[in-house]
Amino acid sequence: MAHLALPLRRWLAGTHPARLVVLALFAVIALGTLLLKLPVASAPGESPSLLTALFTAVSGVCVTGLLVVDTGSYWTGFGDAVVLVLVQVGGFGVMTLASLLALLVAGKLRLSTTLNLGTETTSGGGAIRRLLVRVALITVVVEAATATVLTARFALGHGEPFGRALYHGVFHAVSAFNNAGLSPYPGSLSRFAGDPWTLLPIAVAALLGGLGFPVIIELLRHRARRSAPGVRPRHPWSLHLRLTLATSALLLLAGWVLTLTFEWSNPGTFGTFDAGRKVLNAFFHSVVARTAGFHTTDVAAMEPETLLGTAALMFVGGGSAGTAGGIKVTTLAVLAAAVLAEVRGHREAGLFGRRVSEHVVRQALTVTLLSAVLLVVAVVALMSLLHARAELVVFEAVSAFGTVGLHTGLAGESEAAARVILMVLMFVGRVGPVILVSALAMRTREARYRLPRERPIIG
Repeated sequence: MAHLALPLRRWLAGTHPARLVVLALFAVIALGTLLLKLPVASAPGESPSLLTALFTAVSGVCVTGLLVVDTGSYWTGFGDAVVLVLVQVGGFGVMTLASLLALLVAGKLRLSTTLNLGTETTSGGGAIRRLLVRVALITVVVEAATATVLTARFALGHGEPFGRALYHGVFHAVSAFNNAGLSPYPGSLSRFAGDPWTLLPIAVAALLGGLGFPVIIELLRHRARRSAPGVRPRHPWSLHLRLTLATSALLLLAGWVLTLTFEWSNPGTFGTFDAGRKVLNAFFHSVVARTAGFHTTDVAAMEPETLLGTAALMFVGGGSAGTAGGIKVTTLAVLAAAVLAEVRGHREAGLFGRRVSEHVVRQALTVTLLSAVLLVVAVVALMSLLHARAELVVFEAVSAFGTVGLHTGLAGESEAAARVILMVLMFVGRVGPVILVSALAMRTREARYRLPRERPIIG
């Protein structure tokens, strides 16, 4: 084995981190598919096809939660455990996984890997080893705290035996923080539609995971500085932290108001709830629409306005370097700043008293346009296969790309070709924006010449 270790270390040290990420995720998906195909993984009388096992593995690793079978009834405890492990592995993040592989096997990182990670998973540099430890600690602490609250609620408030309550508490905590949206209960969280002690802890865990590790780490660092004895110099929040928190809050409020407005009297969703449950479930839906994927009501019964508004939230997603998908809230904020600067006639975009470089604006525009083009192509293909209402097809496609998992039932009823398209959307949605932004950052270089300038007609 020793004679194989050195070539392997050299290959890993010389491989582009993006390739490491893709290969690692493919390996985990393949292993998960094989485990789910085992007879012990499925319930008696169930025999998953290769496509069903593969779809479930892709959904788990990509922390999507979009499924073609019901998790609680189709899989056994072993199958649920396999899905949960897939979710946890996928939730650590694409670039975090790449750095972990390089550190464990090669023992060091290439300069390009370090720079690449600086684009995706850090908000100011720092040691990669320290970053991995912090990510692991944050994950364990948040998931443990959420699992403790949920276990107590399931055992004391819903009368579940302690062992079962603990299992459900851990499962939902991992699923929530990793923004997977998977639940072992049939119908997701519909039985808890009136229980804030269950919905709010899950919502908080999903929000923390969706903010991104750079934001959480920076907030903890500022808190440590404030609590340290003696006079400390003032350290302002970074632009990334401000953009993530401000844009996330605005989107959360917008989704809350939108859902409450259009679903207030809908008999298929919130119409039978009292006012308090309507407010609670609208808030919960706005949170999970940002890539968590749990649901307390029938999503297919929602009004078209709610479905399209939710699709917009799913497309944006959460914060960078976290467990959320989408094009990310900072991408939206940068594009909005660029549009506002153009409307005002300013030469450069600015946010919170800081100038945003033209390179960052081009990155945001590239990610958004390529994502939109991919979705348009996928929606057209899915509409030709599914023959369903347009808003339902768009919703399902955006949910897959945004790694959300909210669904209208089309995935379970679709044929093989449609499921393959959804799997591609899930995988590209998980790794595509990360790898694309990293690659763009790595390829920045000054041209040795300038082309003649000419202005085409716009509009």
